[in-house]
Amino acid sequence: MYRRLSYVMFPILFIALIGAGLWGYLEHQEKNAILIKAENQYQRAFHDLSFHVESLHNELGNTLAVNTLSQDSYKKGLINVWRITSQAQSEINQLPLTLLPFNKTEEFLANMANFSYRAAVRDLTKQPLTEEEMKTLNALYTHASEISTDLRSMQTKVLDNNLRWMDVETALATQKEPLDNVIIDGFQTVDKKVADYSDVKWSPTMLNVYQKHDMNMLSGNNVTAEEIKQKAAQFLGVQDTSSFQVVENGPGTEYHSFSVSAPKENSLDGIHMDYSTKGGQLLWFSFTRDVKEKKLDIRSARDTAAEFLDSHGYANMTAVSYDEYNNIGNITFASRDNEIINYLDKLAVKVALDNGEVTGLQATDYVFDHKERQLKAAKLTIEEARKVLNPNFKTEHEALALIRNDTQEEVLCYQFMGKINGGVYRIYINAETGVEEKIERLRQNDENVSKT
Repeated sequence: MYRRLSYVMFPILFIALIGAGLWGYLEHQEKNAILIKAENQYQRAFHDLSFHVESLHNELGNTLAVNTLSQDSYKKGLINVWRITSQAQSEINQLPLTLLPFNKTEEFLANMANFSYRAAVRDLTKQPLTEEEMKTLNALYTHASEISTDLRSMQTKVLDNNLRWMDVETALATQKEPLDNVIIDGFQTVDKKVADYSDVKWSPTMLNVYQKHDMNMLSGNNVTAEEIKQKAAQFLGVQDTSSFQVVENGPGTEYHSFSVSAPKENSLDGIHMDYSTKGGQLLWFSFTRDVKEKKLDIRSARDTAAEFLDSHGYANMTAVSYDEYNNIGNITFASRDNEIINYLDKLAVKVALDNGEVTGLQATDYVFDHKERQLKAAKLTIEEARKVLNPNFKTEHEALALIRNDTQEEVLCYQFMGKINGGVYRIYINAETGVEEKIERLRQNDENVSKT
């Protein structure tokens, strides 16, 4: 009987063994293929990074060699510097350096990109590069050469010794000290050098490409957690604050704020709010609930949101855009003063389209940008600004508007809204220079909200 059983079981076990071996082999091959692919991607990103930093050095040299009277050539060179720097930043992000202190070099490249972009997009015939900016360009040229030399040295070692980036990833993941790896040592050396570049003077106006919200920008006194709790209760129209929770965020930093949590019956996880510690201003509030059906149209949602803003002290706001998702309308408002739409004073209100309940408010931009401004009168007439538009653009609505352009400058513009090529657009023409500052493509719904 055992002999008969062995005759049956042996072939089965033998086939199972072969199958297991084949499966293990295929798994091993697939794992190796993934590792090889990752290694190739890392190697490509590293060698591209070395090439682009060297190209950056050459482009800076070409820009400095331009005749000072040839501002167009400067602009072209600076645009190339910005483009190449952006490529280098992208390649750094593709390398497994998240656990490696390389932030000084990344910050240096980001500042270089912002510097070159801000200089390139301005009118260099009216605002030529200053002496200080020329010194910065010369310093960038020198330091780009140093970084390029270090990267080429690393590149040589990687190629000569067949070094693998997967070993770098493993070394960083294990967090064993010291991190004994040629590539890691090379990047740490570069980052340490960059941290000592004290001769590069970044102008604040050249670096401020993106708006930064710093609580120190706000007026008023610092408030306590108990005061925030009372403010939240007043905003929500409730008396009992015993179930409110207040958490302090980022004490000692420019992002110092308070977060408030409060229960709500029909919400999945209650109401959440953020307040500034300075002045105790509401930055945003939100709660989530199911909105199963849509009963309200755009106009009703807009009117509900406008009434909500009026009742909470946000005066003179006009709806400028609308979008909708999961039966919730999101209406953006901007302040209006003397027929000028101020897009810097911006608020967004979320309205549930089943019963008109306001489920959210985003007021961060309004809090940091709402202030008295002395605006210069428009130099161009609206007829002169209209001549800048494409002849095929069919204007349906016009207004004066204060916007922040791509270089984060506040500019007074003529806003033209209309249709071209089957789409609805807003086009902003600088009311002083006639320059086309910004173009926004809108949905049809945006037109309806902003004109009413």
